[in-house]
Amino acid sequence: MADIPMTFACGLYDRVLALYTGDAKPHGIDLNFLAIDNPREIFDRMGGEHEFEASEMSASDFIRSHLQGNCPFVALPVFISRVFRHGHIAVDKRVIKSPKDLAGKRIGVPQYSMTAAIFIRGLLMHDHDVDLSGVTFVEGALNEANPHGSPTRRPFAKPIRIEANNSGRSLSELLEAGEIQATIGTGLPDAVKHDPNIGRLFPDYRVREKDYFKRTRIFPIMHLIVVRRDIYEQHPFVATSLFNALCDAKAIAAKKMRYPGTLRYMLPWLAAEIEKMDEVFGADAWPYGVDVNRPTLEALMQYMVEQGLIAQAVPIDSLFAPIYGQEAKP
Repeated sequence: MADIPMTFACGLYDRVLALYTGDAKPHGIDLNFLAIDNPREIFDRMGGEHEFEASEMSASDFIRSHLQGNCPFVALPVFISRVFRHGHIAVDKRVIKSPKDLAGKRIGVPQYSMTAAIFIRGLLMHDHDVDLSGVTFVEGALNEANPHGSPTRRPFAKPIRIEANNSGRSLSELLEAGEIQATIGTGLPDAVKHDPNIGRLFPDYRVREKDYFKRTRIFPIMHLIVVRRDIYEQHPFVATSLFNALCDAKAIAAKKMRYPGTLRYMLPWLAAEIEKMDEVFGADAWPYGVDVNRPTLEALMQYMVEQGLIAQAVPIDSLFAPIYGQEAKP
């Protein structure tokens, strides 16, 4: 049987590089790895036109699509992008002195439904007892005067105070002008570079993130991998095959990162950073699979319910295609 042709769109992360070079191969799949280092572009093209056979996808976008029924994708428990988000909250320091000061304010966010914003709101609500019920969220790009991508719009489970930023200015400019009091998202506004009144809510974010993980076992998941449902239903083996290949690629990347003879990345104290990482996470800081990631996935599901993105939670295992054994065959 000939290999199944599949185009796979994903950022060219270290953990997928071996899949791109061919050093890791999915059995029974002729994979065309399309490297796109703009996640929003991948999400818009996959979510809108189902353009690829498989791709990276926003975790929250997939969960909402899955719960609405007739989802065109199946998910693999491969969490290709994850980021702690304590350092991605910028505030007007003249107004916001502590997390609870965010209550009732206007907060800029690229998209209310983006996974990064969900985790940020979750940690503010659960770790800092912030009442976000009276907040107005202003949607737009952080550092450009336009919307953040062209996402597939889905209804919320309850009313949310959201405004589009139609001011002709970026969220960063609105923050400097005092028209919003904070921003949350995947990055920081440019204003933090030149305006002394704008800064991180948590300047000691690394210390806080380490403590957060130790207490909660939550390492926020941003993106997972999806396969188009029509491909999966015709060739179910592709889920396991692609999962195994992605695991192989990650293992290759980890081995190269830990090789002591040369520095794999432009980090002068890479070895010391790896030691610190191992103290917190153990041998694998970036695990794939459902069980080991259950605390993070359950937190995401809980936050999405609390924040009005979905009406009710579903069992975590129901989100993912079954994975069989260590080698998939067509």
